[in-house]
Amino acid sequence: MKAISYRHYGGPEVLEYGEVRDPKVGPDQVLVKVRAAAVNPVDWKCREGYLDAVLDAVFPVIPGWDVSGVVVQPGAAVTEFAVGDEVIGYCREDFLSRGTFAEYVAAPVRTLARKPRNLSFEEAAGLPLAGLTAYQVLVRALEMRRGETVLVHAAAGGVGSLAVQIAAHLGARVIGTASERNHDHVRGLGGEPVTYGEGLAERVRALAPDGVEAVFDTVGGDTLKTSANLLAPEGRLASIADPGVVGLGGRYCFVRPDAQDLGRLTDLAERGVISVHVQETFPLERTADAHRLNQEGRTRGKIVVTMDREEAEGTVWNRGEESTLYSTSQEGTF
Repeated sequence: MKAISYRHYGGPEVLEYGEVRDPKVGPDQVLVKVRAAAVNPVDWKCREGYLDAVLDAVFPVIPGWDVSGVVVQPGAAVTEFAVGDEVIGYCREDFLSRGTFAEYVAAPVRTLARKPRNLSFEEAAGLPLAGLTAYQVLVRALEMRRGETVLVHAAAGGVGSLAVQIAAHLGARVIGTASERNHDHVRGLGGEPVTYGEGLAERVRALAPDGVEAVFDTVGGDTLKTSANLLAPEGRLASIADPGVVGLGGRYCFVRPDAQDLGRLTDLAERGVISVHVQETFPLERTADAHRLNQEGRTRGKIVVTMDREEAEGTVWNRGEESTLYSTSQEGTF
């Protein structure tokens, strides 16, 4: 199959487009024909080796954790999905090797949920990691309650934009930092925008003189320290960007694959509570350009890599011996 991979850590130039071996499908995995895969900051951080202390890399590594696509083969123990089901997934394993920037991915069933029917494959690909991050931080770490005020940083970004929508749905008042060009976008999501940078504390205090009950930090560093001083008494602080939040009395959060949480996001999307804005799409062979754009840090919503939606001419998926599927095209046997 065609995929993006890298043989060693480095910049976007280490990403190679070409043939890799077809994935094997374990008993608790589902073979998904990838339609789209979203780019997240963690993808290029892994590529550059920043997570080497916690995640083994089995080279060559196919990057990517977000996916939307169609099931072509459930594993022997899988009963949750059938051939033809449209799914989304946050396909993170405890090592780097078998990612989603490929024509096919063998995804652990625990990482998958049904794709929202009202979202395109491109939009749906941007939901899993960012949506799970927003949901788990707001509901579990910050325990947001109706009537409270939460400060969400980078409110127009992938995680921030979903956090604004979910927090508003929970009945919270949302103040979101964003550049001035994104203020209307944040308002449309249900937030009250403030410009980040010098003077941020004064701008937030003008909106919430008594402080905010919660802060959702996606930036870290000085922004995190400033945010800690904006909390009301007994306020809660969580960060997905800076482990130093623990020293400030807050919680450091790293998103976990969770099929039930992902199913809740599918439900919210189908009810029109949350939506995913796709800033730009790239074909698979231009994944390096997608990484470069994401690294600039000015994304509104999501950047998504897409696959050719057409099967090779003459492709027919059939059930063969021992419950395996095979293709009559030249795409490979699974």
